[in-house]
Amino acid sequence: MNSSPVTPTRPPTRPAIASLVFPLFIELSLGLVVGMVGTALAARMSDAAGGAFALSNHVFGLLFMIFRLVGAGVSVVITQNLGAGHRAEADRVARAALASGTWMGGLAAVLALLGARPLLQLLNAPADVLLLAAPFLQSLALALLLDAWNACMAGVMRAHLRNRDTLAVMIAMHATHLVLVWPLMTGWGPLPVLGLPGFAVAVIVSRLVGMGLHLYLWRARLGLRPLWADWWRVRWAQLKPVLHIGLPGAAENLSWESAFMVSVAAVGLMGTQALATQTYVLQFNMWILISAVAIGITVEMVVGHMVGARQFRQAHDLVRKAQKIGFAVTLAVACVQALLGRWLLGLFTQDSEILRVGSQLMWLSILLETGRTFNLIVISALRATGDARYPFYAGAGSMAVVLAGGSWLLGVYWGWGLAGVWLAYAADEWIRGLLMWRRWLTQGWVPHARATHARMRRQQAIPPV
Repeated sequence: MNSSPVTPTRPPTRPAIASLVFPLFIELSLGLVVGMVGTALAARMSDAAGGAFALSNHVFGLLFMIFRLVGAGVSVVITQNLGAGHRAEADRVARAALASGTWMGGLAAVLALLGARPLLQLLNAPADVLLLAAPFLQSLALALLLDAWNACMAGVMRAHLRNRDTLAVMIAMHATHLVLVWPLMTGWGPLPVLGLPGFAVAVIVSRLVGMGLHLYLWRARLGLRPLWADWWRVRWAQLKPVLHIGLPGAAENLSWESAFMVSVAAVGLMGTQALATQTYVLQFNMWILISAVAIGITVEMVVGHMVGARQFRQAHDLVRKAQKIGFAVTLAVACVQALLGRWLLGLFTQDSEILRVGSQLMWLSILLETGRTFNLIVISALRATGDARYPFYAGAGSMAVVLAGGSWLLGVYWGWGLAGVWLAYAADEWIRGLLMWRRWLTQGWVPHARATHARMRRQQAIPPV
């Protein structure tokens, strides 16, 4: 890897928060559209196909957590270095992240290929769902590696506050997917009907398009030209601070995903109809989430810059303001969705029981998603300050007992069905969310922010290898 002297450079001017949130909101919305198109096409095949689509994507998300061991910390460490004016070190971290994407994305891909059926069986997938889900998950294996690379490169772009450029990449990537997914899944002209594997083919092609565009933008916008060794050589000096953020973040995400999988296994015992209902409602709930997710990612980037520049008071005020906005937007969107619930679900299915139960879940989602807003925004801010362990330590017990255990207790043992599962989800989000909010308001994160700033100052005194 080419090295340049570590000399402080002037921190980049930070644009207004709204100008960063909006491109992210559009980017996330496009991803949801693609997911909903896939869900709708799968649901048209059968409710079993809809359930298979959902279960496979749940496992896909769980496997992607392997990459999060590093991915969760890359953007944070880069933003901190940029905020402190350490551009050369930020570039070294970006290069080191590529190799982590190769190894961890590759491991996830191998697990998807070899472990698809056992993983799905752990979720109590009904026989008709398992028959469709296993080959679909295997066909998504290569996409795990490509997604790891794309996530790494997009994260670096966002750390440089290049949100509009990442939006352009996502528009091209998702447009490619949408153009391909219909003919590949349903058959068109000489193309055979591929069903769910057709969706996977569209994913892989679109991710290759994204890779090409990201490589171009790295060179054109950031002056970064990856060398061959950058794709496979692990550089521990750059990854150590990344892992300080990434390991607790990945542990927290893995804990949530694992607890959620336990709840999905409980829903699996309720039958294919319940799985389909959960799938459809969760798809719509993502539309409630995206505003808070976009705000959370933006807060993480900007707070990281502020910590690097030692602007702790500004960071504190920013997060308080962002949380109020996120909560208000989430509440408004959740109420509108609940009012339109039956009509929205009718776009996916005409099953009367799914419509009835799904409508109830959308009303319960008002409670669920407002609680989740605290976690999405405040945890991102805590991670950006270097206080990455607290969200895991404070939340692991709730995820295991309330989310996972509560889903089985309320949904299965007490017989409340999906409504009981949703109440467990909401209770977990509010317990953890209020703990995170208290941590921020009491400024328990400030010592970690000071330690992060001190570490970067020490790092500047050490010549690069």
